[in-house]
Amino acid sequence: MKDSSEPLPGEMSHRIGVIDYGGGNLRNVLNVLKHLGHEGTLVSAPGDLASIDRLVFPGVGAFGDCAEELDRRGLRDALVAWIREDRPYFGICLGYQVLFERSPECPGVKGLGVFEGEVVQFPLDRGLKVPHMGWNRVDPVDRNHSVWKDAPDPLYLYFVHSYYPAPADPSIIASTTEYGDVFASSIAHGNTFAGQFHPERSQEAGLRLIRNFLERP
Repeated sequence: MKDSSEPLPGEMSHRIGVIDYGGGNLRNVLNVLKHLGHEGTLVSAPGDLASIDRLVFPGVGAFGDCAEELDRRGLRDALVAWIREDRPYFGICLGYQVLFERSPECPGVKGLGVFEGEVVQFPLDRGLKVPHMGWNRVDPVDRNHSVWKDAPDPLYLYFVHSYYPAPADPSIIASTTEYGDVFASSIAHGNTFAGQFHPERSQEAGLRLIRNFLERP
């Protein structure tokens, strides 16, 4: 049986942009894309978006450093326009958080503000181990959404984070996860999908989500 993470014969190879904001994890994501049979290229300036048809924003680092680096590289407005034009976007961890308005991690620094809501921190007074690190169950809100196609049920993905978004609009929440409280572990809106988990570190289950994003028409 063919492994579902291998490219299919004749499968279209999209031009995938990977946002380079000076943080880590970029090479890992590029390697995953290559493993799935798709070309990935770093996007570090607005002009780099011209030849890209799908965009992945991987996330490792601090909210404020990320937002300020996007400003320095002139990528803020280009990213907001990309998402508002409903072009395919896949955000991972920090690439999920930065879509919102603000984070207590870096007071005074503005996120992209594509979606209303703020990033919040796990409470430190409830005996929870923070950061939340390791495998946890992800409960899709709508299993018929294309990103969950053929994903395991129950679905477990890998997390490493101390903060998570609290969307003002509950209709965009695509999945929830329980860690102390139940939080929005991903959102979906049009061709935008973003999650707090790391699919690139989540073995076959995570590769399935990335493949579904890449194969979506």
